[in-house]
This record gives sequence, C-alpha cells and structure tokens, in this order.
Amino acid sequence: MPNRKSDWMSQTMNKQAITDGVLEHFLKFTEIPRPSGHEQAISDFLKKYLTGLGMTVQQDEVNNIIADLPATPGHKDAPLTILQGHMDMVCVAEEGHTYDPLHDPIKVIRGEKYLSADGTSLGGDDGIGVAVAIYTMLQAPEHGPLRLIVTVDEEQSMTGAVHLAAEHLTDASYLINCDSENYDEITVGSAGSVNVDFVREIERQAPKAKNAYELTLKGLKGGHSGERIGDGRANALRIMALAVQALRRAGKVELAAFAGGKARNAIPDAARAVIVTDVPAAELQQVLDAEMERYQEIYGTVDPNAQLQLHETGLPKKVYKNSFTTSLLQLLTILHSGVYAMSTVIPGLVETSANLGVVREEDDKLRVMFFPRSAVDQKLAEIAAAMRELAELTGFTAEIGTPAPGWKENKDSWLAKVMPEIFAEQNGGQQMKVLTIHAGLECGWHFRKNPQLDMVSTGVTSLDIHGPNEHIELATIAPQVELIMETLRRIAIK
Repeated sequence: MPNRKSDWMSQTMNKQAITDGVLEHFLKFTEIPRPSGHEQAISDFLKKYLTGLGMTVQQDEVNNIIADLPATPGHKDAPLTILQGHMDMVCVAEEGHTYDPLHDPIKVIRGEKYLSADGTSLGGDDGIGVAVAIYTMLQAPEHGPLRLIVTVDEEQSMTGAVHLAAEHLTDASYLINCDSENYDEITVGSAGSVNVDFVREIERQAPKAKNAYELTLKGLKGGHSGERIGDGRANALRIMALAVQALRRAGKVELAAFAGGKARNAIPDAARAVIVTDVPAAELQQVLDAEMERYQEIYGTVDPNAQLQLHETGLPKKVYKNSFTTSLLQLLTILHSGVYAMSTVIPGLVETSANLGVVREEDDKLRVMFFPRSAVDQKLAEIAAAMRELAELTGFTAEIGTPAPGWKENKDSWLAKVMPEIFAEQNGGQQMKVLTIHAGLECGWHFRKNPQLDMVSTGVTSLDIHGPNEHIELATIAPQVELIMETLRRIAIK
C-alpha cells in the first residue's frame, strides 16, 4: 500500500506541495516519446511505475493500462470510482524547430505561472490529467475502491476507448475523466467524431516549364479543431490551395508538391507547395499579393499574421499531372473546414464542424485527412455519405473510420451536482461552469459500454493545446487535486 498523508488540512492548504507532487509524475512522462499510435514505451513504463506505487495493474491487448487501488480503511464497501485519462499526445513543433516525436523527449520549461515546452507541444493533454489522477489516488486520505484507466490513441482514433473491455467499466458507479482544459469547468457532454481520409495514387510526369518556386504559408494561429473551430481562424491548407488555384488561372503552372498540417484534430497553421512555371516571378508575386489582400479582408481580425512567401528552388524531376492537380485542388477548396451548424439547444455552442487537418505524401499516394465532429451522430453519418460522393467525383478513395459516439448530458448526475458545490466551497464561492463541449472525449465510448455510469470530465487549465505554444497554468493544478480528493471522500461516506 502507498504511503498517505494523514493531515488533510495541511495537505489541502499546501498548494505548492501538491503542484510539485503532480509535476513529479508528469515530468517522467515527458521523457518518453508518446505520439498517438506509438504508445508501447509509455504503456510499459506505466505498468511498471504504477505497480511500484502499490497498484494492481493490467495491460490489455492494445496497451491500455488498468490499475486498481484498494479503499482506505472502513470504505471497502463504497462504490468503485474510476479516474481516467489518455497516455498519447499530439506532437507538433514550431516551424524550423528540430524535433523527432518518435525519439526526442519533451524539453519542459517551468516558469512562474506556466509550464510549457521548448519549441514543441507539451503533452499536458493528457499527461497532466494522468499525473493528477495518480497523485490524487495516492494522497487522498479517504476514499472507496479506485481504478485508474489510461488509454492509448485518444488523439487519433480513440483506439484505446474503443477496445477497452466493458468489464473494466461495468463494475463502477462513477467515472471522472481528467481530460478537460479549464479548472473551473466541469464537462457533462461532448461531441462525436469520425475520421475521413481521401487517398489517391499520385500521377506524375516530367515538368514542361524550367523555373521552380517554393510557396510557404506560415504565421497562422492554428489550434484545437474542436475548441477553436468556432473562432473563425484560417486553415493553412485551404488558403494554400486557393493560392495555387489563383496562380494556375494566371498562367501555366505545374504543381510538384503540396503538404501541410500536423494532426487531423489540429487546425493547420502552415502549408508548403512547389510549383514549376515559366510565368515571370513578378507576375506570380502580384497574384499572391492579391490573394493576401483577400485573406486579410476575410481573416484579418481573427488571424492577421499569415505570411505567404515565394522563393526560387531547384527544378524537380517530376510534377503532378495536370488532371491530378485539378482534382486535388478541387477537393481541397470544396471541403468545408469550419463550422457547419450551431447548437439549437445551447447558445453559442458549435454543434457540427469539420477540420481539413493534414495533406501529405505516403510513398506513391497522397492522403488528405478530414475530421468532422457533431453532437448529433446522424449528422456525422450524413457528412460521411457526402464525403464518399465527393471522393468519387474527384477520383479519390474515401476511407471512413468508425464513428466515435457523442456523450449526452445526464440530467440526474450526482457528480455534476456535487462537484460544483465542492469547488465553490474550496474556492471562495467561485462558481464552476457546467457545460457540454464541441470536442471529443472518450466518455462517449464509456457511456456506450455502461450507460449507468455517472460521468463528468474535469482538468487543469491548459492553453493552446495541440500546438507548439501549449502551456499549463500552474496555479490550477492544486485546486483540481483538492476537488477530486473531496469528491472521492464524499463518495466513500455517501
């Protein structure tokens, strides 16, 4: 059994000790590369680490970790409570920053107010949530039986939540997901989503023109494709596609390369293309200047720092065939990236959206990654059907993933009633917001496997997640721990 501090008051009042204790766990995770789909090392670490901390640990066939901790004395008959997070992270870096997400650790910077990383995403989503859960389980002085579930591949396909055996959920009464982004909010519902990939064999030929140029677009805000999709930010892939289309209308232009984006659930903040043409550089620049003027008219108030630059480069041996280029640009300009519909129930909440996330070459194929979200599962099915038609019209194949279900609010949730009350008591009367979000949480899958689970999602305040400016507000870590600790105590004595 792990050691526990007996003095509850000194524990809750020493916020610095709580913060340091949580970060002690979190910093261990940052040393282990863990992009989505590559979690073997972090899963193996967690299995050994949690066993050493006194938990009974299982590692399932997809590398999910399920770790149980007995109740404190006198509470073995209390209902089982699950704390849950995910071990993978979105790995992105600043433009020009050298970073190999499969091999390089995260270089953490701890400032006075924030925790961030040197030139890359931090992995606070959801490493800090897992660290909070571990610390809370070990230090909570009074609780019933506890279970920690840490899933794989949440950011990419929710593989862990999909394959998690229902038996790990059906014997529990409560589940606190630790994957939200604001310490003074409690989430009681989330959107569903579906992965849509457009794939086509690249058709190439020798270039006919003699001059090659590289187009680079950078400086966009990017950001989380759920939380920030309603801000009206620009999508670098679509802006680049429109720019190349404009150049083609100005004269004969061949496309040799097109790429951008870092993850399907991150709004792309940069893109790159290579063109071959005999149109004079000055004329090309005029076209691009006009495109940027149009850009500023549309996005200038919300995403004003875009830079579209033209540079001479070496002549490539091959370019895309004209028909392939036409189809690709048609696809990228027709795909809607942004809000489809606002909620008719909750004012100001996005109901349905989509993100054009990544365009990249894979051997001899081009892959376009598209990510619709919706609070209405039927609308996801409708979008997927439309994407199949669009793929056929443009000569691509549409690969449609398994839809992740939405999570509907439980109006009878005890956690959703009690946790805001605890938060107000612990934070001088400050009110906790109770909301449904336009982002994906694994709770949808958990609910599908156990509709009787009383579930909520909470988290420390994390900003600019899924981007190289990701940072955590340090002062929100201790209140999060205190909130969950007191919730566990009340469940134990309920």
